[in-house]
Amino acid sequence: MLSSRTLAIQTAQEKLALKPIYLDTETTGTDRSSEIIEVCLIDDSAQLLYQTLIKPVSSIRADTVRIHGITNEMVRGSPSWLRVWPELEAHLINRQIGIYNAEVDLRMIQQTHVRYRLPWRQNSIAQSFCIMKLYAQFYGEWDAQRGSYRWQSLDAAGKQCHIALKNTHRALDDCLLAREILHYIANSRTT
Repeated sequence: MLSSRTLAIQTAQEKLALKPIYLDTETTGTDRSSEIIEVCLIDDSAQLLYQTLIKPVSSIRADTVRIHGITNEMVRGSPSWLRVWPELEAHLINRQIGIYNAEVDLRMIQQTHVRYRLPWRQNSIAQSFCIMKLYAQFYGEWDAQRGSYRWQSLDAAGKQCHIALKNTHRALDDCLLAREILHYIANSRTT
């Protein structure tokens, strides 16, 4: 029987063979009324496919500004989600999409759609996968209370993998770091 670490390595190798793209977002906050204010996509060779700041309907919370550094002034002249989504969606359709903590980014995309009264069609991002959950399986720290592997933050995973990139909480840097983590898993030896 294969170990969970070996299975994570194999899954990472399978995902890389499909030449995924990587997505990250930054938001006005983390609650149910928060929306996306920055989005980035890179390809598997780390080339930028799409990046933009987005002007939200609501203000960016001060505690969130302290995390990612994106201010209300910075997004004031940016396009709205209504303009950004069709451009972004064109890159996503029929692609494998690697996301670190996919659950949160996908929820934020859906919430932002609701905020702008856009119809939600899951098929645009149907082929997404969570690098955070894959890394948790690879890292192998069991959380008995949850009955699953303990999730590691993007910052912690980068440090554990000895990746020199910093987690700046900006979408491009986070995409690059997530990409490096997937490659690290795929290139690791099985034990």
